[in-house]
Amino acid sequence: MKKSKPKGFLLRKQFLRIMKIYVVLVCISVVKLFASNANAQAITLKVENAELKLIFKKIEAESNYHFFYNNSLINVSEKASINAESQKIESVLTNLLSDTNIDFKIFKNQIVLFPRNDQSVINFLKEIENKDISNTKDTTITNKEISSLIVKATQQPVTGLVTDEDGLPLPGVSIQVQGTTRGTTTDFEGRYQIIAEEGEVLEFTYIGMETQSVTVGSNKTINLVLKEKFNELDAVIVVAYGTTKKSDFTGSATQIDAANIEMRPISNFTSAIEGSSAGVTVTSASGQPGSGQSIRIRGYGSYSASSDPLYVVDGIPFNGYINSINPNDIESITILKDASSTALYGNKAGNGVVMITTKSGKNRKGEFSINISSSIVDRAIPEYERLNPDQYYEIMWEALRNSRAIPGIDTDADVEAANLYASNNIYDELLSNPYNVPNDQIVGVDGKINPNATLIYDDLDWEDAVTRVGYRQNYDISYQGGTEKGDYYASLGYLDEEGYLINSDFSRISGRLRVNYQANDWLKTGLNIGVTTSKGNQAQATSSQSSSFVNPVRFARGIGPIYNIYKHDASGAYVLDENGNKIYDLDITRPSGASNGRHIVAEMKWNEDLDEITSISGRTYFNIQFTEGLTFTTNASFDQRHYYNTDFENKFVGDAAGTGRAGRTYNRRTVVGFNQLLNYTLSLNESHNFNALLGHESLEMKFNELDGSRSEIIADGNTELINFVTTLNLNSYEAVGNDESYFGRFNYDYKQKYYFSLSYRTDASSKFARETRWGNFWSLGLAWRLDQEEFIKNQTWINLLKLRASYGEIGNNSGIDLYAYQGLYDLGYNNQSESGFLQATLENRNLEWEKSASSDIAIEFRFFDRLNGVVEYYNRESDNLLFDVPLPLSSGSSSITQNIGTMYNKGIEISLDYDVIKTENFKWNFGFNAATIENEFTKLPQEEIINGSKKLMVGHSIYDYWLKDWYGVDPADGSPLYFATQEAIDANDDDIRIVEGNTLTTDQANAEYHYAGTAIPDLTGAITNSFRYKDFNLIFMFTYQLGGENLDYNYQGIMSSGTYGTALSTDILGRWQKPGDITDIPRMDVTNTTDSNATSDRWLVDSSFLNLRQINFMYNLPAELQEVIGVTTAQVYLSAENVFSINSRKGLNIQEEFNGTTSNVYTPSRIVSLGLNIKF
Repeated sequence: MKKSKPKGFLLRKQFLRIMKIYVVLVCISVVKLFASNANAQAITLKVENAELKLIFKKIEAESNYHFFYNNSLINVSEKASINAESQKIESVLTNLLSDTNIDFKIFKNQIVLFPRNDQSVINFLKEIENKDISNTKDTTITNKEISSLIVKATQQPVTGLVTDEDGLPLPGVSIQVQGTTRGTTTDFEGRYQIIAEEGEVLEFTYIGMETQSVTVGSNKTINLVLKEKFNELDAVIVVAYGTTKKSDFTGSATQIDAANIEMRPISNFTSAIEGSSAGVTVTSASGQPGSGQSIRIRGYGSYSASSDPLYVVDGIPFNGYINSINPNDIESITILKDASSTALYGNKAGNGVVMITTKSGKNRKGEFSINISSSIVDRAIPEYERLNPDQYYEIMWEALRNSRAIPGIDTDADVEAANLYASNNIYDELLSNPYNVPNDQIVGVDGKINPNATLIYDDLDWEDAVTRVGYRQNYDISYQGGTEKGDYYASLGYLDEEGYLINSDFSRISGRLRVNYQANDWLKTGLNIGVTTSKGNQAQATSSQSSSFVNPVRFARGIGPIYNIYKHDASGAYVLDENGNKIYDLDITRPSGASNGRHIVAEMKWNEDLDEITSISGRTYFNIQFTEGLTFTTNASFDQRHYYNTDFENKFVGDAAGTGRAGRTYNRRTVVGFNQLLNYTLSLNESHNFNALLGHESLEMKFNELDGSRSEIIADGNTELINFVTTLNLNSYEAVGNDESYFGRFNYDYKQKYYFSLSYRTDASSKFARETRWGNFWSLGLAWRLDQEEFIKNQTWINLLKLRASYGEIGNNSGIDLYAYQGLYDLGYNNQSESGFLQATLENRNLEWEKSASSDIAIEFRFFDRLNGVVEYYNRESDNLLFDVPLPLSSGSSSITQNIGTMYNKGIEISLDYDVIKTENFKWNFGFNAATIENEFTKLPQEEIINGSKKLMVGHSIYDYWLKDWYGVDPADGSPLYFATQEAIDANDDDIRIVEGNTLTTDQANAEYHYAGTAIPDLTGAITNSFRYKDFNLIFMFTYQLGGENLDYNYQGIMSSGTYGTALSTDILGRWQKPGDITDIPRMDVTNTTDSNATSDRWLVDSSFLNLRQINFMYNLPAELQEVIGVTTAQVYLSAENVFSINSRKGLNIQEEFNGTTSNVYTPSRIVSLGLNIKF
């Protein structure tokens, strides 16, 4: 500064910008505190075109005035001219500085210069002028005194950047120092600067945002993210053909917002639904990359038709490939559960509705968003524990020995002979010797592995051979923005994932473009196009492939631990090919229990099962506003899925050994839809609020398929059909269908206190004959906002208290064949080698809709502005259920489909959300939901229907088990015991035994069936915790289930009493071995495997579990760093899906199927991801 500046006043260069006006203002305060009034001095001065700083020096030289300023804040190098004759200093400076950005303030003979029109400076000066200085005695200030006071009082300015949650700067944010008149606003770039001392509190205010207060500390840079002011009562949710405020809604719905989806690097949106809503259950996702999950809303809604919900994308039912939707493009997911919320979708909504709204642009400048994640993929559910080679050989030796003589029961001589026989012949039964001892010396007559036996093969672990650590890469980029005339959103995504099973992978490229344009005051239009192409190698480990020999899960789990993968020489060394690679051992001779003739590793490497899917989805609309409150919207949609499968089986090993086989399947599904909506909204006297909707919708569906297969490969390496000799199959067909619908909805509320909603829809479907084609569906919803009543309104702790109820009838035609009512014929026979046709199904013109009558009553509340909750009871009765009714053989068909069944689901749902801690820097939110369900048939076409492990009967559930009644193990001889049928008891068969007064049988064929339990749990739900501390966020979610039973077929498969070649659970070590043993595992006996291992309630296991479903740790980079790297948002996150599960048995996948059974499927993956999300 100039010569009069206090000693030490010059600041280091790096602090000049931060200081701005504070030194100046402190000088003002110092001057004011110590200066006294004096007579004004007259100034005579003439200077031409000189720098201001030189002019200030001349004034100081010729007067008693002294200037204070910071040359980093004002430009004193500007040139000016002055010609003053005996003028007051105020007049001189006013003329001198009139064309500059410099203002001044005079306190006696002290002149302070500062930037002109800086509101924060002006306010601060006013504060200083208003201070009481009556105690000031000294009228002169020495440089030393000024320097001392400035050191004590100088404060750096507080600066920073204010943005919204999307990282965009907020201009015009009001910033006030509490208890003072000092304030400022953010500039166009969201930046601000204000004078505030340490300990003072800054209050940030902006319309539509939550007001936030921040205490000034030693760090003078305060960047802030203002959050949108969220009022639970004003939250808008997506409903059928529109939106509504949650507080005004009479139905049952749960909405998942984009923020909850974006924080999880998931490959399909169904993963985001699990745990989000009470009463909504989700199967555990298959580990197969690219696979989705099945969803049930309030249980099964049908027996033979589909129980899947209806999917609606951007307001129109979606008939494409649902997993083609990139989760990163989703703005919200809304789950509609009751009749009031789903009735407008009529025939398709019997199982609930999942509504997906894709992202659109916003009215702001364009913004790029990039989300990158890299993941490690491995199996989430560990494999069942099984015997090692030594244990396996000893146990199987015992099973062979017991088939000839049982210790403690047979004579010692017979047992000794049996021991010798088993030692000499066990290899001949198992057909594999991985040890360094002769085949007849592997197990001694004492049943123990030869102490000299050492494993010479190290490739006996087939599970290890078919698994790996997979990797996933996910890249998403989007650009969005808009103006008052329109908005735009464009995205591109790429996903590449390896599964933890070899030869299983998935890649997907997705793109979306959404544009909305406000053509004028009355017309708005838009276009939304999504295109996805994916490719995936399948591991052939679905539930339908559970027993397939090419199922890698079944093979690796079930093969005994003594069979080698590669060829070895006599010493145990690997046999290598000319390139030094190991050679698969295809000279296979194994017992049937070890999948004789198969080699799953080679088959996975050499076979191919490749799915290629291209999905195209388009939406367009025109919205016309006739008058205020009256709008007309027309929507058109186009969904098309192209599916192409390439199948090849090698000629060296497996089903096509010797010839080779190839197949191709192509199908195309096209759905074109149109709807027209007329919407009218009216409010009278701010008391009576009306909304009416009329609509029409039509859908046209077309399905084409072509498939063929050939065998006998000609030239290796070419898998095209032309390279094969014999045609095995060639087929094509086309199917078409149409739906037509008319619907309406009327909503009314009085003073936003009493609500009434009525919906009606009539549907026609070509799936039914003309006589039954049309179905009528409706719903009625009521709600009462008690918190708006005078007797509650003044209770400030009650933010919301609402009662609602609904009733309605909705339909279900999902999963029903397009030609369900017609009599159909199969044309041709034996690949067209013989002409003709054969009747396949009988005509039934009485076939009609399945219907559900659904009632719902609930209470919603919000207390203390912290606790949200919903308690809900529902009852859904499904009628006209479709069943295949048996027919006499003379009819030409074995059965006919008829509407002749009734079933209900009812239960209670509870959802709670509580802000445990809400402070400036720390927040903890706790979420909890729970649901019960009760299911029962009240009408069936037959007295009983046996379906695998279930028997359907009136008064019982679709989930109830019908199994043989297991008693246990006879301690006398280790035989399996079942409760006997009355027929067996009356016949006094040899297998009948009386144990503790119970009449039992050792023959599973004579076992009594009974209802053994249910797969329905007592309680299901989720627990979520969310913690935020400054820039750190931690979120984790547990899903849980209490009660219910699971029929563990997988465990049953490895608990055989002696199937040669089949792997065995380590639980077998607790088997019966001698008379008097108390155990629930029968003796090992190769001749008794059927009786010992029969399907019964022995294999039921408690289905309770606790899963750590997801955990996410996020860190938002400080705004200062974001500014340096040029971004508005930068977030680093570490997440994990399917972290661990606690249940009753290691290896058990309880959530595999809704009906409570297990099979050899590709179990879920644990996915650990590191990601970066940036916006700029």
